[in-house]
Parts: sequence; C-alpha cells; structure tokens
Amino acid sequence: MEDKYKLYWKRNLALLVWLMALWFIASYGFGILLAEPLNNIQMGGFKLGFWFAQQGSQYVFILIIFIYVYMMNRLDREFDVREE
Repeated sequence: MEDKYKLYWKRNLALLVWLMALWFIASYGFGILLAEPLNNIQMGGFKLGFWFAQQGSQYVFILIIFIYVYMMNRLDREFDVREE
C-alpha cells in the first residue's frame, strides 16, 4: 500500500513540474525572452509578444488549472484515491 501512495505522489509531482514548466515558458519565455521576435506577429491589433506578457500567460494559467483538475481526477481514479 505504501508503494502505491509513493507512486501516486511521484506522478502528482511530475504533473506539477510539467504544468509549471509550461506556465514558465508561456509567461517568461514568450512574454520576455521571445517578445521581440513575437512582436512581428499581430494578434487582435496588438503585438504577440506584448499580448503574451499582458494576457497570454494569464490565459495559459487558467488553462493549466483545468488541465490539472482533469489529470488529477484521472490519477485519483487510477489509484483509487477518493476525497471524502
């Protein structure tokens, strides 16, 4: 039983690392590091680098929340972990 919970926690942490890496890439990478090349592309009348810095990282974060909920529900069912 102990190994089951260790594997559950390991998979949970792996999911968190991947999702936070995605958020880092969207916010810091696209909003700051790649802002200049992205500014050559327009989105809704705004430069794409500016859009990622102002709005895009927030949208990505909200999307990450939904992905996390979905993936954790799948993980909970797989390991028969229930919230009661």
